[in-house]
Amino acid sequence: MNPGPPLPAAAPANAWPMLRAMVGIGVVCGIAIVGAFELTRPVIERKRAEALHRAIFEVLPGAASTRTFRLAADGAFEPLADGARRDANEPLVHAGYDASGALAGFALEAAGMGYQDTIRVLYGYAPGPQTIVGLRVLESRETPGLGDKIDVDPDFRANFAALDVALDAAGAAPAHPIELVRHGEKSRQWQIDAITGATVSSRAVADLLRDSAAFWTPRLRARLGDFSRESPE
Repeated sequence: MNPGPPLPAAAPANAWPMLRAMVGIGVVCGIAIVGAFELTRPVIERKRAEALHRAIFEVLPGAASTRTFRLAADGAFEPLADGARRDANEPLVHAGYDASGALAGFALEAAGMGYQDTIRVLYGYAPGPQTIVGLRVLESRETPGLGDKIDVDPDFRANFAALDVALDAAGAAPAHPIELVRHGEKSRQWQIDAITGATVSSRAVADLLRDSAAFWTPRLRARLGDFSRESPE
């Protein structure tokens, strides 16, 4: 039995309509994502600024007003103009003033790698006694129930009521860099008592505070006159 004539080859499918649809969907989704980001960014930035403002007064006991400064290239501190947009990576200093307008201390941001992700904190520094006088975690993704205790554990938070960061005789660096010790073994004012079961997160806080204090305290102590203020806000 002779086979019949060969069947004609199927015409190649036209891929253009499918490709056009896929590209169109991608463009629409991209525009939607960018649009949503641009719409929500002012709200996110405002809420972040409000949270930072509240945290400043939490870490600086006695502060009634605050003003933000930037570090200039010559080492001086310049007040940030009201409403000025800041660079997200620009280090800023938040000076706190008491009800009479006298300098109460500084609120400083610091960040470092924790167990899960970056930990970002705000801490208060009192130049008179040369101590850290408060700490607030601004951002953290540490393990719930363990690493996240860095912001709520009362024993851990007690480390920052008067943490010694006094400078050496030359005024160039802390005389005793901050160090982490096992829970219950703290014997010096520059030591941080770790949280049991959350050593990595505890060490991350100790490390970022040590590095930040080593950078800021000599500069702030040397330029306290830059922060004089006539009329607190």
